[in-house]
Amino acid sequence: MPYNADFRLSITRALRDQLADSIEALSPAALTSSNIGNLDARPGVYQLYHYGDLVYIGKADGSLPSRLREHHVKILGRTKISLQDMSFTCLYVEEDLSAVAPETLLIQRHRGAGEVPWNYNGFGNHDPGKQRDTTTVRGDHFDALYPIDLRFPCGQVEMISPTVRDVLTHLRSSLPYTFRHEGNRQAVARQPAEFGLPCPLPNRNHTTADDLFSALAAALPPGWQITALPGYVIMYKEQRAYASTLQTYRS
Repeated sequence: MPYNADFRLSITRALRDQLADSIEALSPAALTSSNIGNLDARPGVYQLYHYGDLVYIGKADGSLPSRLREHHVKILGRTKISLQDMSFTCLYVEEDLSAVAPETLLIQRHRGAGEVPWNYNGFGNHDPGKQRDTTTVRGDHFDALYPIDLRFPCGQVEMISPTVRDVLTHLRSSLPYTFRHEGNRQAVARQPAEFGLPCPLPNRNHTTADDLFSALAAALPPGWQITALPGYVIMYKEQRAYASTLQTYRS
């Protein structure tokens, strides 16, 4: 047995173990609006569970309920998955501690055990941008496993005689997934003139996303295309094929 050795204090290991012990002592709660609303608007780390299995670890720099609400809305607009099967635990974390990336420490601890698959399959992604629209979505990607729900109920369109612009605005505010279209970041005066065209709706009281996309395609002149991709929907003045299309609506 040697009579000397080096001692190295691992602050990160101690922090990781303490974080893990603290969050594992909690009982998962259903990922409901009520449970999320009961949280304080403070920074922290959280864990998501699907059928009781740990699938994702994340961090909220500003507000835990805001970040968890994003996940709640995202899952609400997906097929092949239900919010009833989702639960979460979370820890409030001091702002100074966020600099050491506490969620990364927890991910490292669980990844070796084959857990947290959603941390590596695109679950936490937002709109990837137009340059990624043509990318083929892998079969194990979150969007491929749980595609967007085109039958999602979007509620009543309030206008009696809505225009294309009115329906676009209604969709963007109602859908639980991204709907990106030509001119959506431009002032009204700079948007395509076609957006001022009337957009008749077959049923104003009960409209799904599919109903409204179909109505838009019928209202626009030839040359426009709405493409539903696994994770979001786009609309541009184009006629093209996309590698991972769920459904296409053409004018």
